[in-house]
Amino acid sequence: MRLLLGLWLFALGTVMFLRASLGLSPWDVLADGVRRNSPGTFGQAVILIGLVLVLGSLVAGIKPGPGTIANMILIGAFADLMLATGIAAQLDEMALWLRFIVMLGGIVVTGIGSALYIGAGLGAGPRDSLMIAVATRARIRVGVARAIIEGTALFLGFLLGGSIGVGTLVFALGIGVSVDLAFQLFGMDSAGRKKVQPA
Repeated sequence: MRLLLGLWLFALGTVMFLRASLGLSPWDVLADGVRRNSPGTFGQAVILIGLVLVLGSLVAGIKPGPGTIANMILIGAFADLMLATGIAAQLDEMALWLRFIVMLGGIVVTGIGSALYIGAGLGAGPRDSLMIAVATRARIRVGVARAIIEGTALFLGFLLGGSIGVGTLVFALGIGVSVDLAFQLFGMDSAGRKKVQPA
């Protein structure tokens, strides 16, 4: 249940960013670019990218857990279901301050969702798996590997016409803080485990 709730909240945060129309996270820029150049939906593009990442990580020796597969499929599926409801579909025509608040709320919701699904301990997400594979193979720090991967996703998404804006920068600066605060909220350590209280 923790995994499913986390993935649902992650998808909700993604949809909030989409509705605000102020720019997307690097990976969602890529998914948006794929959607614009294919007959599929945004969620289907997210699933396709996740599949490619999982297969790439598998080739590099990182085996996916059940949470990895769930992440690959459900975030995209949940996002499509939410988008199909039409809720807040006209948000991009509303006041800028309201769109900005929804965008910031999307970062908070994404951070909580991330902490929940990571804390479930059922396997890293596709992006995390690729990050580990790149860091291991290239013998570089995890943070450097993540920056390279995120930058590559953003660049490819830009080339495909994905939505880039102030939200892209705000997400890049804010998501780490949001996840960290969510970890603290749920009493988790940096590895996503429940902190052991001293006797």
